[in-house]
Amino acid sequence: MRVRIEGVELHHVRLRLKEPFETSFGVERDRECLILRLEGDGLQGWGECVADAWPGYSYETVGTAWHVLTEFFVPRLLGQRFDDVEALEALLAPYKGHPLAKAGLQMALWDLLGKAQGRPLAEMLGGERRRVAVGVSIGIQPDIMSLVETVERYVELGYRRIKLKIKPGRDVEEVRAVRHAFPDMPLQVDANSAYGLEDTPVFEAMDDLGLLLIEQPLAEDDLVDHSLLQQRLQTDLCLDESILSARHARQALDLGACRVINIKPARVGGLREARRLHDLCRERRAPLWCGGMLETGIGRASNLALASLPGFTLPGDISASDRYFEVDIAEPRFTLNDDSTIDVPQGAGLGVRVDLEALKAHTLRTWTSGGASSRGGRATPGWR
Repeated sequence: MRVRIEGVELHHVRLRLKEPFETSFGVERDRECLILRLEGDGLQGWGECVADAWPGYSYETVGTAWHVLTEFFVPRLLGQRFDDVEALEALLAPYKGHPLAKAGLQMALWDLLGKAQGRPLAEMLGGERRRVAVGVSIGIQPDIMSLVETVERYVELGYRRIKLKIKPGRDVEEVRAVRHAFPDMPLQVDANSAYGLEDTPVFEAMDDLGLLLIEQPLAEDDLVDHSLLQQRLQTDLCLDESILSARHARQALDLGACRVINIKPARVGGLREARRLHDLCRERRAPLWCGGMLETGIGRASNLALASLPGFTLPGDISASDRYFEVDIAEPRFTLNDDSTIDVPQGAGLGVRVDLEALKAHTLRTWTSGGASSRGGRATPGWR
């Protein structure tokens, strides 16, 4: 079934995190992102662009995404008819970069097409699971005792896999303390590119801790040094920021730069490329898991649908809705099952409903083009 895009709306939102989240990039206290709504044939499709307020994880920000969406992508989209997401991918292919913005727009089209066809996103992607195994990512804490207590709190909540953020000077001793306190807990660490090859002794010191993996220890643009580091370690390296496409994943696996891949669909430009990457890793028998970007319930629903594919063999960084936010903008909220899984949405499209009052309360500015509520493509201030 084809749908014609008649209107597009952007919301720049800011949500306060329940507690600060510190990584090697810095400390986040609020989560900013863009929420997109597509209108077509009497239906609405929702998407989330996970670009943040500052260029830490990616060069993209809410500002750059707002610019490229309103000035380039949306004008190409309006009035076009789509019966699949491949056509949108082809439409935006001439534009270099901006994968986070492209992924948000693509997510909204998946949702719109799913509603038009009466099919859940997981089914459209080829997912097989009704529940997805998940873990929790824990930011850098003030001290070792606080870290162990934080891990204990999440273990008591039912999470059966823990990921620790690390950075230079906040690594080996803290990971050892958590391993000592939880000797049988599946445990992994994430450096977010904070180290260099000269820091190899840091990772060698962790090699006897029985870690599931060490995620993105070195620079995101350096597959060669990752391959050299992997040769020195028994523990599997996992790449995140380095993998921008299925081609990058193939090259990383060929070079021995990693043995595990983390897929964040936004990082690779959307769910279609994420599915290609999944298929490659499954063919190569490379373990795979779904990363997270502090998404609202909209992006969280999309991640759960993706992680329902059979090649995702490790718990993802998806977590329950109440992990990060007191108030979310989508319902139903996702909850953790007793077996450290979360149910995959089964409704049409993303399978979630946007709470328009909550969206309004957390919107800083909006932009609308086309559709019955069009303001002529002009930005308007938020309601606060």
